[in-house]
Order: sequence, then C-alpha cells, then structure tokens
Amino acid sequence: MVESKSKKILIAADHAGIEMKAYLKRELAFLDWEDLGPSGSTPVDYPDFAEKLAKKVAAGHAAFGVLICGSGIGMCIAANKTLGIRAAACDNLFSAKVSREHNDCNVLCLGSRIIANAYATEITKTFLTTEFSGTTRHIQRVQKITLMETHLIPDAE
Repeated sequence: MVESKSKKILIAADHAGIEMKAYLKRELAFLDWEDLGPSGSTPVDYPDFAEKLAKKVAAGHAAFGVLICGSGIGMCIAANKTLGIRAAACDNLFSAKVSREHNDCNVLCLGSRIIANAYATEITKTFLTTEFSGTTRHIQRVQKITLMETHLIPDAE
C-alpha cells in the first residue's frame, strides 16, 4: 500500500446514506472531503461506491475513507475486498477508537439506518483523530492481515 501524505478524506454512500453523507460533510466542514458520490437518492449498488473509494485509499490518494449504507455492513464487506484496506463498521465510539488504535483501519463504515447523524459525527471524529498505537503486538497482527490478503500465509491443515 502506498502511504498517503494527503489530509483529504474520501466519502461515498449508497442511496440509504445520502442524508448522513451530507450531514457529515456539513458538520465536519473543516475537513478536506472528496465526495465520490452518489449525488441523488436513486437506488445504486453499494459495492460500486465501496470499490471506488477503497481503490483510491489503497492507492494513497487519501489517508482515510468513510462509507455509508443502511447498515454499514455491506460497504464494509465490499471495501475489505481491496488489498490494503482495513474497513470497520462502527456503531459506537469504542469500536471507532479501537479500530484505529489496534487494527490501523483506514476506512470507516457507518449505518445510516442504525446510527443518528449526530452520533455518526462523533464516531467519525473519533475514528479520524485516533492514532494507530504502533505497539509490537498490534503491528504484528496487522502484518498478518496483510499476509492473508496476499496469500502468503500457508494454508491451514
């Protein structure tokens, strides 16, 4: 994965996440958002937007991404199919904090049908301001995930 020097935050949603996406961009207007769509409420397929955002984060165009769908789960599953992405579906502040501290996650997934917009703002702030701990045990675990992605771990017996 390419390291990003950008302070840009990518954001995308499906039709269920349009309102939350607009709310986050408005409430956190001090951030340098790049909106990858969609712009309307016409139904779309969340994997298309998850892939678009994940590929840009993995390529180093931004340090972080935020994906929003109804549950956060679909976006999370889709984003995690991209090499170098560690996406976490978070519906509370603790999950947002440890996903960064312990797992060095680079994509936050939110569920617009689960979380109130104001709480999603707090979750997003927590995710974006929490640093990876960098402790040996967490580095080793993240490295193992990378090995799994690249199929370098021997098959289970």
